[in-house]
Amino acid sequence: MTGDAQQTPAAQKVVLVHDWLTGMRGGEKVLEVLCEAYPTADLLTLFHVRGSVSPVIERMRPRTSALQNLPGIRRFYRYCLPLFPAAIEQFDLDRYDLIISTSHCAAKAVVKTGRARHVCYCFTPMRYAWDQFDAYFGEGRVGTTKSRLLRPVLAALSRWDAATAGRVDHYVAISQHVASRIRRYYNRHADVIYPPVDTGFFSPDDTVATENFLLIVSALAPYKRIDLAIEASRLSGTPLRIIGDGPERAALTALIESTGADVQLLGSVSNEEVRDSYRRAAAVMLPGEEDFGIAPVEAQACGTPVIALGRGGALETVIDGVTGVLVAEPTAQAFAAGIARARQLPFDRAAIRAHAVTFDRAVFSRAIQSTIESVAHA
Repeated sequence: MTGDAQQTPAAQKVVLVHDWLTGMRGGEKVLEVLCEAYPTADLLTLFHVRGSVSPVIERMRPRTSALQNLPGIRRFYRYCLPLFPAAIEQFDLDRYDLIISTSHCAAKAVVKTGRARHVCYCFTPMRYAWDQFDAYFGEGRVGTTKSRLLRPVLAALSRWDAATAGRVDHYVAISQHVASRIRRYYNRHADVIYPPVDTGFFSPDDTVATENFLLIVSALAPYKRIDLAIEASRLSGTPLRIIGDGPERAALTALIESTGADVQLLGSVSNEEVRDSYRRAAAVMLPGEEDFGIAPVEAQACGTPVIALGRGGALETVIDGVTGVLVAEPTAQAFAAGIARARQLPFDRAAIRAHAVTFDRAVFSRAIQSTIESVAHA
């Protein structure tokens, strides 16, 4: 991939801008490909937990904003959202000719010079400022007083987000679903290039037997609707294993104990353990509406079907009746019915795998570099 990057003239100075670096989730896997493609670029980010991302990214020696010095920033960053606009705008980009931002929050709003070209790979317009305030900061989440105080703050942040949309020359969205949100909130067109999945690593193993459990691989965040999956597991009598961590862990633990469901919270595990779980699971669940949803594609790369809410990115990654089951409504009863349907379908694991390969890392790398270079030389 680094050879493809030689299309960029040596005199052109490139900078990558990412919201923050605290772990290797889907966004960081996109950034990793870009770091490989542009190894001499600088990397800027609001804050960075050292050692939390891959060696490819760590080797870029990310430069951080003043937020890096705030104690507990990794745990309490959502409460620092009002500081993000000032922090991202303080980065001095005067010497760069090409800006590549990977953004779900503030990175797309960096201030560029007149000569620079800015390509934004947009994971989503910031969801907590636009249409998911209640999921993150509703009264049931943070209490009445905090929620009321935060509402005007997030409203102001959404206005800033819209006002700075013009700082990007060319948007690329992770899905048609996100492209529609960019049109709605930014009044801008976005090309669509699906994010990368390492289908070389996530692959089937015919020696591994399928077991009778469902699997979720996800951050434990409110909009993921893992509570819904727990209840569906109980209703269907199917064990559920959940890999991942996040702010909802305590609430989900209490829910599991109160319902008596056969559910295990496994926390964060290695990539190898994630892959092994994909291979052994009867199906992987996606109960929330995702902008894209990387875990379902990783599961399909391992030949494992997916039971997903039929909204958002799942409509673009799961083929109903072929690579999984799409559930019409976000209710436990609907997902229990989806689990029952999945049990009856004769899934072809080779066909599931073949579909996932269309999202391979190499496919993404070629497409995103081609788009970036065309914008850079326009």
